[in-house]
Amino acid sequence: MPRRSIVIFAAVITALAIGLFFTTVLVWNERNGSDAPRAHEVATGQPLVGGDFTLVNQDGQTVDQSILNGKWSLVFFGFTYCPDYCPTTLGVLNAVQEQMGDDADKLQMVFISIDPARDTPQALKDYLSSDGFPKGVIGLTGSDQQVADAAKAYRVFYEKVGEGEGYTMNHSLTVYLMGPDGKFRSPLASDLGPDRTVSLIRNAMARG
Repeated sequence: MPRRSIVIFAAVITALAIGLFFTTVLVWNERNGSDAPRAHEVATGQPLVGGDFTLVNQDGQTVDQSILNGKWSLVFFGFTYCPDYCPTTLGVLNAVQEQMGDDADKLQMVFISIDPARDTPQALKDYLSSDGFPKGVIGLTGSDQQVADAAKAYRVFYEKVGEGEGYTMNHSLTVYLMGPDGKFRSPLASDLGPDRTVSLIRNAMARG
């Protein structure tokens, strides 16, 4: 996975996640008796990150976005054949899990594959059980369309690079902190390190 391309895409997605995503609504203007609709950009204050998805976990069970309810969640998109960034990020999240102490029980980690052709539920299960990765990570995969829909909901970029068995995937690197209500709280850059990541998570938890 070319480092320059990945860094560029990571920067883009982080900027998008930090920026304000606002919905467009129709405002009806009745001035002078006119009932013609006019479209305006109206800030709702709700970032458009996250949303509905239907995927399959590493145990072969169909799940949806409701798995985020009731716990803080770190949602991360990647793939099991990733040679560097994905295992590195999971290693950092393992350190985060350890540093969270008792609060680690309030936090779950969700790894969504952007390579469903190779990342079967069993492949995810084997991969996420590797030494040095966080305990209890929820691995998710699905059909090409299901994965594309989930990525779109989280504003995640990914693309296949190369042909044949040796292809790789370019993809966004941001980890998404979601609240117990299943809604987006904050983007976490992949290079923050465990100390800074833990601090940001604790601050978000304190705010609720």
